[in-house]
Amino acid sequence: MVEAIQEAELNTSGEIRVHIETHHEKDAYKRAVEVFAALEMHKTAERNGVLIYLATDDHQFAILGDKGIDEKVPDDFWNHIRDLMQENFRKGDFVSGLAEGIKAGGKALSEFFPYRDDDSNELSDEISTKV
Repeated sequence: MVEAIQEAELNTSGEIRVHIETHHEKDAYKRAVEVFAALEMHKTAERNGVLIYLATDDHQFAILGDKGIDEKVPDDFWNHIRDLMQENFRKGDFVSGLAEGIKAGGKALSEFFPYRDDDSNELSDEISTKV
C-alpha cells in the first residue's frame, strides 16, 4: 500500500494517507474526521490531504478530503473512487480495492493539484493503525 501511495503522489501535490482499524463504535465518516485531526492531516500547505479510512471488521470505509480539496472539486468527486473500491471489496479483494482507490485518488487529484517540481512529501506514506 505504501508503494501505491507513493505512486499516486507522483501525479499530484495532494497527500494521501490510509488508516486501518478492525472496529470502531462510530460510523466510518465520523471516525475518519477524528483520525484526520489526530494525524494532523490539515497541516499541508494547500490543505490537500486525503484520508482513506477502513474499519475492516465493520466492513466500512470513508474517504475524507481536506478543506482545500473540498473548495475545488465537484460534490461527487469521491464517488467514482468509492465505487471502484466497493466493487473490489464486495469480491473480497481488499488489497486491490484499496490500491486501486489510492491510485485513482492520485490521478483524480492531479487535475486540481498537479505535481510541482518543488513538491515535498508533507505527510507520512506509512499506513497508520493507531491514533
